[in-house]
Amino acid sequence: MKKTKLPGENISLKTKKTEHPAVMEWINAQSNLMDSLRYLIENELRQNGVRNLQAHVPAERALLPEAVQAAGAESAMLHSIGQLESAAASEASRDELEPPVEEDEIDDEDIESWT
Repeated sequence: MKKTKLPGENISLKTKKTEHPAVMEWINAQSNLMDSLRYLIENELRQNGVRNLQAHVPAERALLPEAVQAAGAESAMLHSIGQLESAAASEASRDELEPPVEEDEIDDEDIESWT
């Protein structure tokens, strides 16, 4: 019988020798692997509740290469859009902090006072 995991206990994970390179790239891109996995688990719980995922996911999954390419392109596009939005927001907030400088009108009396 499998031991029930308790909060704070260690769990161990092992990748397959034949793991897809994109899976390894994703794992290696995480600065906090456990928190990234926790986020994915939380999304699964929100969508489907507690269940044995192995009963619903096929052992052989051939969709990864196409899905990874599509997600990579979408991610790159969203990243570019995010950078543009961030730059626009930064410029807008700078404009709000620095109102345009209005030039003073110089009249003849001002010029006479300088001489």
